[in-house]
Amino acid sequence: MGCAPSIHVSQSGVIYCRDSDESNSPRQTSSLSQGPTAPLHGLFVQTDAADAMPPSRAAGPPGAVRVRKSRAELGSGSSTGSSGPAVTTCRGRRRHCCSSAEAETQTSYTSVKVSSAEVRIGPMRLTQDPIQVLLIFAKEDSQSDGFWWACDRAGYRCNIARTPESALECFLDKHHEIIVIDHRQTRNFDAEAVCRSIRATNPSEHTVILAVVSQASDDHEEASVLPLLHAGFNRRFMENSSIIACYNELIQIEHGEVRSQFKLRACNSVFTALDHCHEAIEITSDDHVIQIHRIHRDSGDNSQTEPHSFRHKSRRKESIDVKSISSRGSDAPSLQNRRYPSMARIHSMTIEAPITKVINIINAAQENSPVTVAEALDRVLEILRTTELYSPQLGTKDEDPHTSDLVGGLMTDGLRRLSGNEYVFTKNVHQSHSHLSMPITINDVPPSIAQLLDNEESWDFNIFELEAVTHKRPLVYLGLKVFSRFGVCEFLNCTETTLRAWLQVIEANYHSSNAYHNSTHAADVLHATAFFLGKERVKGSLDQLDEVAALIAATVHDVDHPGRTNSFLCNAGSELAVLYNDTAVLESHHTALAFQLTVKDTKCNIFKNIDRNHYRTLRQAIIDMVLATEMTKHFEHVNKFVNSINKPLAAESEGSDCECNPAGKNFPENQILIKRMMIKCADVANPCRPLDLCIEWAGRISEEYFAQTDEEKRQGLPVVMPVFDRNTCSIPKSQISFIDYFITDMFDAWDAFAHLPALMQHLADNYKHWKTLDDLKCKSLRLPSDS
Repeated sequence: MGCAPSIHVSQSGVIYCRDSDESNSPRQTSSLSQGPTAPLHGLFVQTDAADAMPPSRAAGPPGAVRVRKSRAELGSGSSTGSSGPAVTTCRGRRRHCCSSAEAETQTSYTSVKVSSAEVRIGPMRLTQDPIQVLLIFAKEDSQSDGFWWACDRAGYRCNIARTPESALECFLDKHHEIIVIDHRQTRNFDAEAVCRSIRATNPSEHTVILAVVSQASDDHEEASVLPLLHAGFNRRFMENSSIIACYNELIQIEHGEVRSQFKLRACNSVFTALDHCHEAIEITSDDHVIQIHRIHRDSGDNSQTEPHSFRHKSRRKESIDVKSISSRGSDAPSLQNRRYPSMARIHSMTIEAPITKVINIINAAQENSPVTVAEALDRVLEILRTTELYSPQLGTKDEDPHTSDLVGGLMTDGLRRLSGNEYVFTKNVHQSHSHLSMPITINDVPPSIAQLLDNEESWDFNIFELEAVTHKRPLVYLGLKVFSRFGVCEFLNCTETTLRAWLQVIEANYHSSNAYHNSTHAADVLHATAFFLGKERVKGSLDQLDEVAALIAATVHDVDHPGRTNSFLCNAGSELAVLYNDTAVLESHHTALAFQLTVKDTKCNIFKNIDRNHYRTLRQAIIDMVLATEMTKHFEHVNKFVNSINKPLAAESEGSDCECNPAGKNFPENQILIKRMMIKCADVANPCRPLDLCIEWAGRISEEYFAQTDEEKRQGLPVVMPVFDRNTCSIPKSQISFIDYFITDMFDAWDAFAHLPALMQHLADNYKHWKTLDDLKCKSLRLPSDS
């Protein structure tokens, strides 16, 4: 060799000798020169330690001689060499032993190339680094060698410690997944004491500790494992220096306890991330049962993770994508650095819906509540998390076909199947009228009509008599009288001529051919609205703008109604259903058309003289009230009225200390609820009218539903309300179902606010009438004795 040879000592104890001017292939050396230029402190050659190894392993790389460092000599210096710190080199890496504890440990970097493995835990993807193993053996022997080479074969990183102190320091530095402690003899150190000292540290929570025990002799009974378990060991290994035996043991630990502990460590990392999140978080099982519920606290010690096994299953699981999670502080990339910018923006927001605040308050209340209260609150949370908060469950009523059909027809869009048929109705803009001339002002009304209108402020006002005497044009005449009484023209700064023209246009766009939804119904709703506006508490709760908006909304609320339900239009694929996306189809059309008809001609534009701000406010109020007549949100409107108006009012009247806002004050939120409830009650007030009027309205709505059923059958459309078959339907039974399901609770709430004893008495009498007919199995509208 032309130059001095270089000696490379791997940290697994293998010496490679290469000539600096030759190839990189190592050659074996049988002797070592320890001159001053190449000190090898504390190294000795060992040739018989790998007898149990497979030949391929025992030999190591070609030309290599296996070398071990003597603990007693490592770092002690040499009489002929330098007294500097001991240095070992492994494939270009250097390790400086700077302390006595480090001098009593040695490290192996496996010759097997092992990259980090990706482990999937449900939806999470985790990166697991190579396993680290700590061997605690006071002396080197065939057993320690067996585990050392087993680690090398498995691709694990291995450290060997000779004393309890160096073992503890090494573990706190590396956080090994597996620790193997020599328990065969106690004169060097107490293995159980070492195990306890390691278990006393926080990182040991996820570490598997293995005790190597001596083989039991044939004449001795095998010892119990309980002392080992009590000391903190996880497993016991009977002395066996075979590399294969050690390898199998380590592999089983990796795929068993280590993998499980890794998952737990990953979960802790997730919880740490959650702990720094500012939102309420729930983690659910596969069947959506909440496992972890965390509420962020804004004060005190802040975030807490609260484990609860909630029973409700309403929350949907969100997917989790964790690229890399590790418990080792230096190895774990920051979670904040991996968050997407959009998520960072979302988490910086402070938007919180009221329902979210309510749920968070209930969750917080559960923390220190008794079990019975906590379970009740579980049920409350389950209800609050549903999307249909205001839609009651039918219970036993769903067995009644009249109720289920009526509810299905009025409260759904009826999209049972798509249809190629398209229902198009003719807009009745230019209806022909009788010879009766239109009045120029309210003073020009014919005497016969004026006489009837003298009684229009009474709840018992007979709208059908007005319909007859006006030749099915009651809306213009009643509208002129009512609007005059409430000073609508003065408020809108328009003339009676403009108002009359507007009423004519609106009434002309109601379909007189409809049995129920015609201008008589609109006039009836206008009459009821005006009656309600005259009640003292209603009058005191609303402004004049609200009154004008309510009267206009009542007038236009069903304009251009085709005599068919929303469900029918959606099933038929009508132009309106397509235009309004199958959502509140008719109600949206009524409001849109009303404003189109109003503003397109200055002669009938009642809004032309009010300023923009008043117009926008008035328009919004009208739209809101007309949309409130849509039945799919019936129970939402009723329940909001009860909770926000009735209950505070009751508490106020009882002298309660309730801090709720009194219902009578003109808060905008309360005014909106009152107006919605008022027009809803006016729209379906038929069961509260005098019996003769109630019977007439029942016959008319039934006829309209019969006609719809007939057309659905002709066109092959889904029959929305099968019970409304003119050949089999019991009108008394349908009226009973309608009153039970929609009317009673709503009018009880409205009566509690507006005080309407006459209406409630009519409702009771009419209900009794329908029950009598039903008990008699009579399908007609009147008792036989009344015929």
